[in-house]
Amino acid sequence: MTEPTRYSTPPIDLPLYLDRDPDPVDGWAGCAELANVRARARAGGDMTTVSDCNVFMRRHPEGH
Repeated sequence: MTEPTRYSTPPIDLPLYLDRDPDPVDGWAGCAELANVRARARAGGDMTTVSDCNVFMRRHPEGH
């Protein structure tokens, strides 16, 4: 059996970004629905869906 490769560099420490959630654009039903989905996901502990909703809202063509 061969010896596993060992690396002498320490692991990379990535920062934790805690940006504020984007607000839905007034008058856009899609943004309002994303905000509702995000709230339900957060209440259920589904932070992946919360993050996905935030990405979609940040990509809104009118901006936030």
